[in-house]
Amino acid sequence: MQKIVVIGGGTMGNGIAHVAAQSGFNVTLVDISAPVLERALGTITKNLTRMVAKEKITEAGKDAALGRLTTSTDLETAAAEADLVIEAVNENFDLKKKIFSTLDAVTPPETILASNTSSISITKLAGVTKRPDKVIGMHFFNPVPVMKLVEVVRGLETSDEVNSTIEKLSRDFGKVPVPVNDSPGFVSNRVLMPMINEAIFCVYEGVGTPEHVDEVMKLGMAHPMGPLRLADFIGLDVCLDILNVLYDGFRDPKYRPCPLLVKMVDAGKLGDKTGSGFYSFKK
Repeated sequence: MQKIVVIGGGTMGNGIAHVAAQSGFNVTLVDISAPVLERALGTITKNLTRMVAKEKITEAGKDAALGRLTTSTDLETAAAEADLVIEAVNENFDLKKKIFSTLDAVTPPETILASNTSSISITKLAGVTKRPDKVIGMHFFNPVPVMKLVEVVRGLETSDEVNSTIEKLSRDFGKVPVPVNDSPGFVSNRVLMPMINEAIFCVYEGVGTPEHVDEVMKLGMAHPMGPLRLADFIGLDVCLDILNVLYDGFRDPKYRPCPLLVKMVDAGKLGDKTGSGFYSFKK
């Protein structure tokens, strides 16, 4: 594994690129927007600088990591010689399908195609390629440089060799790979999102305020962050997308998104990213 391409310059994409470059891999971060890539590079530089200040890495280590990182707005050229491509765009199947179809056409046959999807079927993504055995899920968690978990998601046809390669790579990144099989929401969001959704129902039905619901879960269940504060941090639009994937995948009413969540997303109150959700923040 020499060259890694990460698609998507947002929070998850720049975090994955940071970790990969810091771990000694040559990385190209790809996005259609040059300003997004500029901001992503600024974020990575700032985070590495913070690590130097905390004496977690040296100044030389920071410079070496940045030296292994390049950016590009040309997906086809960037991916043409990649050993691994990690897609980290929005939770939208049509967008991911388009990307995977392009990657299948422009990358070498041995290139592994991974998705950072938090809920969409790896098997379904693999089905748009001619290499379903080389498609796998790498579900990182935010903030990527800090969080240790990577859900390694096997599709129906993912090979043992690819699975082993990605588990080893995750350890090379300093992460802990946990294998899961392909199912809507995998393990993490199949458990987490219904809890967040039920917390929103508690607010919707007047059982408690966001602050009180979160306080109960922090003090009574030892959660470091309440579910509504966590929803704001994740993004209410992302929570809604995942719940819709769960609801569509299982056809079980227990995954039905709370009407309050739908209304807040429609109003553009998406949490931290907009400065307003269940809590208000300075952007």
